[in-house]
Amino acid sequence: EYKLTYYTPEYQTKDTDILAAFRVTPQPGVPPEEAGAAVAAESSTGTWTTVWTDGL
Repeated sequence: EYKLTYYTPEYQTKDTDILAAFRVTPQPGVPPEEAGAAVAAESSTGTWTTVWTDGL
């Protein structure tokens, strides 16, 4: 479940953090926190980007 990994409402931002805003419209029956966490999971790894281990 994405929510358990990426949704941490108690997190305090640091001066070194980069903040991004996304507009998400969940499908019917999907909680907003779950949909937002799924977006965070996708954007955190950049699956459309070559990761250095891809070249090994």
